[in-house]
Amino acid sequence: MNRARRQQAEQRGRRGEVWAALWLGIGGWQILARRARTPLGEIDLIARKGKVLAFIEVKWRADPEAALGALHPRQQQRLMRAAALWRSRRDDLARLNTRFDLICLSPGRWPRHLKGVLSAECVGENSLI
Repeated sequence: MNRARRQQAEQRGRRGEVWAALWLGIGGWQILARRARTPLGEIDLIARKGKVLAFIEVKWRADPEAALGALHPRQQQRLMRAAALWRSRRDDLARLNTRFDLICLSPGRWPRHLKGVLSAECVGENSLI
């Protein structure tokens, strides 16, 4: 991918994250972090609703099916490790249930919020990988 296309994709991704955060806010979610950076990777959105703490990956693709298939196993592991590290630094959130969600964005369509797309087993108290 050339530099200009990569920059366009990055801009679409950032806009997608803003749209996803707005969508979650309308749904009653509290956004705790956007583009949360850890030494193990970046998390697009971290949100809380009730007793649920969600680590959310946002994908913007031309069609919803492509967005669904864009969360590859290597990226899943990176997301789960980064989430475990981020959460380990927040004792105030220890009692919340962890979940990994995916928000799929496609032109001309409403966002799709897929809940629990990954297992949260690795995000316990002492589970840093």
